[in-house]
Amino acid sequence: VQLQASGGGLVQAGGSMRLSCTNSRRTSSNNAVGWFRQAPGKEREFVATIFWNGGSTNYGDSVKGRFTISRDNALNTVYLQMNSLKPEDTAVYYCAASRGSYGSSSSRGYQYWGQGTQVTVSS
Repeated sequence: VQLQASGGGLVQAGGSMRLSCTNSRRTSSNNAVGWFRQAPGKEREFVATIFWNGGSTNYGDSVKGRFTISRDNALNTVYLQMNSLKPEDTAVYYCAASRGSYGSSSSRGYQYWGQGTQVTVSS
């Protein structure tokens, strides 16, 4: 598994952005994938996760109703659609993959991590 996150940048509050996480060495689609974020001086925060088959998703309380996680196993890619962005969403966003099919809200549930992509929301 080798993950590459992309799609970050600068957006105004209220705007939208879509992040992508591509696995360039995928051998199967049985991995759960999660998104986490970390703002300066803060701990890494759970954002969203999707189980291997895409049938189950889970979101952090701060993003529920605004963010949507989805996956396209044929493209080896997981997406994070972020709407109604707020300045407090500013952070480095990381995607991570688990060896298993269960999507955890804990970073300890993931063994493979991408390099992170910066998202900045201006007020």
